[in-house]
Amino acid sequence: MAVLPEPATTVLPSLRERRRAAATQEILDAAERHITEHGPQALSLRAVARGLGMTVQALYHYFPSRDALVTAIIAKTYEELADAVQAAVDSAAVDTAADDRDLPSLVVAAEGYRRWAIAHPERFQLLYGTPLRDYAAPVDGPTTQAMRRMSVIFQRELFGGFGTAQLAAADTPALSSELRTHLSAFPPDGPDALPPPAIALLLSAWGQMHGLVVLEVFGHTVFVGDHQAEIFRMAMRNMLQDIRGRIPAA
Repeated sequence: MAVLPEPATTVLPSLRERRRAAATQEILDAAERHITEHGPQALSLRAVARGLGMTVQALYHYFPSRDALVTAIIAKTYEELADAVQAAVDSAAVDTAADDRDLPSLVVAAEGYRRWAIAHPERFQLLYGTPLRDYAAPVDGPTTQAMRRMSVIFQRELFGGFGTAQLAAADTPALSSELRTHLSAFPPDGPDALPPPAIALLLSAWGQMHGLVVLEVFGHTVFVGDHQAEIFRMAMRNMLQDIRGRIPAA
């Protein structure tokens, strides 16, 4: 007679764990509000504690230092930015709007990135503005892992459909042996590591996209007026066309 396996049981978090998770989320929300109102450089444990009506000593039970709080906020912000980029790609896949029907998914992802940055300028500044004084992110910690998730999205939309051999043969200016060695040592973010020419193209694309967004978020392209979205889309289309043209056919 066969013995049926016992059904799996779900272990629910204890009341204490739920209360701690709720308090941690409340602290993170308060820190984000403080950043939105006063900017990243004004963030401190004392300011967050004051906004919650609690003591700094009580806050230490959840975040033992300012760096621990900053790391948690940065990781959470990267995750939300990645969520916005992925949501833009997912929505475009089922959207039949005439204007966007033939829009490449890489451009869709870039526009999702831009929209989030414009809607959350202070939190975008936390990620990419002036580094916080005396803060250093933990090596290969949660902030790095969250950032890699977003990198994987853009890598997929930029190089999806191309094989490793094609990417390795991409037409890029001659890379020095030192640069090739350095790029070859990059850890893979997906099933396979990108060959050095593809990494160089990815970094170049990232710089073009991110640079335009930074200029707009920090108010350096206001002279373009209401046409900034159109300029951005044109730049992303041209960039994608150039990169795709450098990758040989299968």
